[in-house]
Parts: sequence; C-alpha cells; structure tokens
Amino acid sequence: MKIDTKTPLIEAKGLSHSFDYLLYKDIDISINRSCSVAVIGRSGSGKSTLLHNLSGFLKPHKGRVILNGKDIYSIPTKEADSIRRYDTGIVFQMHYLFKGMSGIENIEIASLMANKKIDTQVLKRLDIEHVLKQRASTLSGGQQQRVSIARVLAKEPKILFADEPTGNLDRENAHIVMDTIISYIREKNASLFLVTHDEEMAKMCDRVYLLKDKKLTLLQSSV
Repeated sequence: MKIDTKTPLIEAKGLSHSFDYLLYKDIDISINRSCSVAVIGRSGSGKSTLLHNLSGFLKPHKGRVILNGKDIYSIPTKEADSIRRYDTGIVFQMHYLFKGMSGIENIEIASLMANKKIDTQVLKRLDIEHVLKQRASTLSGGQQQRVSIARVLAKEPKILFADEPTGNLDRENAHIVMDTIISYIREKNASLFLVTHDEEMAKMCDRVYLLKDKKLTLLQSSV
C-alpha cells in the first residue's frame, strides 16, 4: 500500500493557550510523515503545554488539532481515546516503569496491548539488550529511561511526542536516544514533535522552532 507522505500526521491551526497569563496565540504548525520537529524555549514559555495540546491531552483555548486526519477535540471521546492509544506515543523526561517487573516485561506490556512484535533492532540501538532481564528498580537512571523509550516505540506509534527525553542523560546516552528516535521516525514513516532545552539535540531534527514572546519562530529547516 502506497503511503501518503504529503498529508500531515500532525496539524494545528490557530492554537492559543493560557493559564494565569497568555502562553502563546495563533500558532500554526504541521508535520508530515518521516519528519521531525523540535521546539526550544525558556522554562515557562509553554513548550510542554503546546505538546499536550498537540497530543490530544489538553484542549487548547482556541484553535484546532488534527492527528492522523482527525480533529482530535471534535470527534467522540471513544474515537479520540483510540487515536491516543494506538496512533500516538509520548516519551517523558521521567521514566514511568513498573519497578517490580523486568525491563523486558515492561516493554512486552506495550507490545501486547498494541498487538505488535518487539523490534530487537530498537533494543540494540538503545544498548539495553544486556539489562532487560533485570528488574527495572535495579537499573541505572539512564538505563531506565532507555527502557521506557523502548516501551513507547514497541507500540509502533505513528506520531511520537517527546518532552525532554534526554534531559536526565549524559551526552553519550542522549545521542543514543536521539539517534534511535530519528531512525524510528524515518523507517516507520512516523512524525516526531520534540520539546527540549537542549539545542544540540534539537538540531538533530528536520525543523527547529523557538517558542518566545507568545509565538513560534522557525530557526532551522532541512526539509
């Protein structure tokens, strides 16, 4: 089956959001298959809020979000939940593993729920094959983070959201994680939306934006 690479997997139009003050307004962004986008900005600029708007977990005060062709905040709740469960994956800075289970058991849960086979190549790229039989609680912080990323990728999401995925990692492991994520996006024709403080990691993406003064400004583009 021919894959449509021109229809965006993520598309936002006129997004605005605020809490005690306005974070951003009238933001438009689209991300096609096999494309990665990073957003940088200072703490409090609204990067994580924008990610939550786009991922379908926080309705923006204004604007529309279309994920895989569906207006995520206008469709029935059951349909929206299905898109979030099967089409999207979210990587956080903190790993949320089941500490009493082994690394491989944590990954198997996600693969079974999505009815997917575990991609052993992802495990090799993340350099975690040798620790997967250990309980998650015995792994180092970096190993736990890489297991949590493998768990997200095991469900083979079409749309990957990543919130500071390398924030707690050293340079070597940060590059391992980003190389793995970028390879996944390209090989699976998926999309990546990354928010980070780390400009070096951001520059590994196809496009880099700065969220500042309530607007999104394009800093770099290779597509």
